[in-house]
Amino acid sequence: MGIGLWIRTGILMAFLTGLLMAIGYVLGSETGMLFAFIFALVMNFFSYWYSDKIVLTWYGARILEEEEEKELYEIVKGLAQEAGIPTPKVAIVPTETPNAFATGRNPKHAVVAVTQGLLRILNRDELEGVIAHEISHIKNRDILIQTLAAVLAGAIIMVARWAGWMLWLGGRDRDRGEGSTLGAILLIVLAPIAAMLIQMAISRAREYLADETGAKISGKPWALARALEKIEYAVSMRPLKDGNPATAHMFIVNPFRGVSFAELFSTHPPTHKRIERLRKIAEEMGIAF
Repeated sequence: MGIGLWIRTGILMAFLTGLLMAIGYVLGSETGMLFAFIFALVMNFFSYWYSDKIVLTWYGARILEEEEEKELYEIVKGLAQEAGIPTPKVAIVPTETPNAFATGRNPKHAVVAVTQGLLRILNRDELEGVIAHEISHIKNRDILIQTLAAVLAGAIIMVARWAGWMLWLGGRDRDRGEGSTLGAILLIVLAPIAAMLIQMAISRAREYLADETGAKISGKPWALARALEKIEYAVSMRPLKDGNPATAHMFIVNPFRGVSFAELFSTHPPTHKRIERLRKIAEEMGIAF
């Protein structure tokens, strides 16, 4: 599963880059295409170095000292050792909506963030299940992949808007045929939708992998399953109101909604499917679910 998933993720990322360059071509032929490519590189460079700080600031997260939440820190430290990665920093998010996410550019510069609400509703086993999931995102380098995917998708949407305005104002070559202009319009309209779908597909695939890896790290797939059920229910009762929806894919459960959208337009796999997969993993591990 690992190699195939990396290949699929690479293809989807390449397709995102191609979409951005195609829109750049609409903006200004070969020059526009080159500009779009450079624009993507600059945004990715910026997000690589500063995305963790930006996300933590958005949610008012505070890095904890070890003595502040000893049990939580012990869990993070123990699971990181089990996963074979450096112990990430631990942050607390001041909201009662239960959830968790990981951020950072690599395992040496990573943060696991949990909300106050998560600590209130989960027991130790369930908390271990969630933390193991987030540790898996760090181990699998999903925190970088998902950040870059989000940045590329955002760049495509932004550049598509520029291209749309240029076409509307007649900034593109006026001697082009109607068919070419129609094709450009279709690209500008459909490319952002395709980018969002690709970003979501990458996110869903990485969530499945983190569930599987996390279950094996903690040895408690049933605990993660119970935690997902609790978080899903709590989010349906109290979705997160403050925050950036563009970061929804980073959380273990989408915190911005109370009901399930169509699977095609969801940043996360349906919780019941994740639980069913965890059940199968438990059977393979010979663990009662």
